[in-house]
Amino acid sequence: MPINQGHAPSYNRWSAILLLMGLAVRIAIAAVLPVGFDEAYYYLYTQHLDWSYFDHPLLVALATGLGVWLTGQATPFTLRWGALLLHTGALWLLYLTGKRLFTARVGWLTLAIASLVPIFMVGFGVMTLPDAPLMFFWSATLYIAAGEFFPQASEAIPSPLAYRPGPRLALLGLLVGLACLGKYHGAALGFGLLGFCLTQRPYWRVFTSPWLVVSVGLFSLAIAPILVWNAQYDWVSLRFQSGRAIPAQGYHLLDLLVTWLAGVAYLFPSFGLPLWWVSGKALWQQIPRPQRQGKPDPAIALLLWMALPLMLLFTLMGGYRSILPTWIAPGFWSATFLLGAAASQLSRRWVWPWLAGSAVAIAPILLLALLHLNLGIFQKPSQFALAGGFLPPATDASTQQIAIHQLREQLAPLNLAEQGDFLFTNDIFLAGQVALAIAPLPQQPITCLDPDPRGFAFWSTATEWVGQRGLLITRLEQAEQAIRQYQPYFATFQKLADLPLQRGGVVVQTLQIYQAGPLLRPYPRPYGKSPAK
Repeated sequence: MPINQGHAPSYNRWSAILLLMGLAVRIAIAAVLPVGFDEAYYYLYTQHLDWSYFDHPLLVALATGLGVWLTGQATPFTLRWGALLLHTGALWLLYLTGKRLFTARVGWLTLAIASLVPIFMVGFGVMTLPDAPLMFFWSATLYIAAGEFFPQASEAIPSPLAYRPGPRLALLGLLVGLACLGKYHGAALGFGLLGFCLTQRPYWRVFTSPWLVVSVGLFSLAIAPILVWNAQYDWVSLRFQSGRAIPAQGYHLLDLLVTWLAGVAYLFPSFGLPLWWVSGKALWQQIPRPQRQGKPDPAIALLLWMALPLMLLFTLMGGYRSILPTWIAPGFWSATFLLGAAASQLSRRWVWPWLAGSAVAIAPILLLALLHLNLGIFQKPSQFALAGGFLPPATDASTQQIAIHQLREQLAPLNLAEQGDFLFTNDIFLAGQVALAIAPLPQQPITCLDPDPRGFAFWSTATEWVGQRGLLITRLEQAEQAIRQYQPYFATFQKLADLPLQRGGVVVQTLQIYQAGPLLRPYPRPYGKSPAK
């Protein structure tokens, strides 16, 4: 496709300004956003470094640990340093890729859109999730693929004699492997690249190139930590993740519609609806038809292979199971180039109001969400409630996001190290929140005794604390059930304290702590590390 880089230096400057502005906004959000369930749980990854983990591969531990290790402080903000930096790099690569495939204007528009989309901003760029390293290497893969398959930007469609596989093909294997080391979704990159090369005749040369052998070797080297860890534990992580795609119930079209609408909402409708439209239009234009003049654009084909498999797979999967918004978002990320390219064809009098209007609408929504999470402005009752509030704490799921500093202040006077030998909870995410709260206090081991122990089953053995005293920390509404659950395994239970947590001057959640002990016999685990290992 023709490319005009006439104003590239100007767009480079404005892209750098946009990156810095976006980073500043995300730093502000990261500083005040209460820690998420997963984020606190991934903090425990940093305390148990390993080749891989039950839930996810290695890189989320390194990204989460960056700020903690550099500062020596474990706070919601320091947990997010890795995500803040990785997302900034991913956005810059997004701009460079758009500039290479299309024009500097398309690259800038793609960057502007991706900087505003809420799920990208928060899910990829603020919270410490596996998606931060995934999307950095996803973006790096797209950039290198653009250079490998379209080395001469001025050519429309390479002829079969024009393309020669080169060293960048080997680098693609490494980058896809590193994306997988961030999150298993990285496998979709490899699938997309293979699909692109198989369906574009000029690129069949890939399959006879010695660089492909090097690429496969580097990919295998990159994912070796996943394979080494899983080989030790009967491939439990890969079996768990693949099993989540198997339908456990019938298919429901209403759930499919809800999944699609939720995806549009997380993108924000002013971006989500046109993104689906331009993706469908681009796919339609790729279909060969006798009456069409010219040939389909291979650059568009590459982007569609990077976007549509995830967009369609997880949207359709929503008909039989709940879909987390970040599962489908990498596909949307790739499709953002198509939206940027479409926007570049419009005049500025249409594009600027669209971008500015979206920003003006998104900003107060994010601000209100942050105010509610911290002050309970929609909560009833709350000292800061707007119009009296309307959400009772008992029905507001956001109250489960514990204020870590409050919990830390209440745990400090209890001298937990003198009360018991180890801490345990009945929920993996609560265990992560407690671990983050006690980080500066005298350290005690913490575990989760539950039929779904996830990583805790590999960070200790089931027999490790037999004969020792435990301290159970649980939510008030779960305490009675938890004690019944554990009574066959502990000799006694004695309540030590209530830990009321406030928001908006009102107690919205109460944790309880019990002294239990000693542990009479191992609590059963469905998987995990044995004493022999």
